[in-house]
Amino acid sequence: MFAALEVGGKQYRVTVGSVIKVEKLEGEVGQVVELGNVLAAAKHKIGSDLSKVVVKAEILEHCKTDKVIVFKKKRRHNYRRKRGHRQNISVLRVKEIVA
Repeated sequence: MFAALEVGGKQYRVTVGSVIKVEKLEGEVGQVVELGNVLAAAKHKIGSDLSKVVVKAEILEHCKTDKVIVFKKKRRHNYRRKRGHRQNISVLRVKEIVA
């Protein structure tokens, strides 16, 4: 069984046992969280009542992504700016999909 869900403005297609990296969620490592914004699920027609479908996932760790370098330059004006950014994320393992 699979489910398509939305977490942090991004959409993920998950099955039981899959590991996903999402925007940082509140909670401790090892805690089970419920993700309720399910967009589609197996055995359910798109547009049907999906408010009762819940995805339960365990938080494996909180970490940061790889650094993204933002470099700005305007030629012939001696203008250079270099900035880096690392986004905080949570790594989740899907435990079950409850319909």
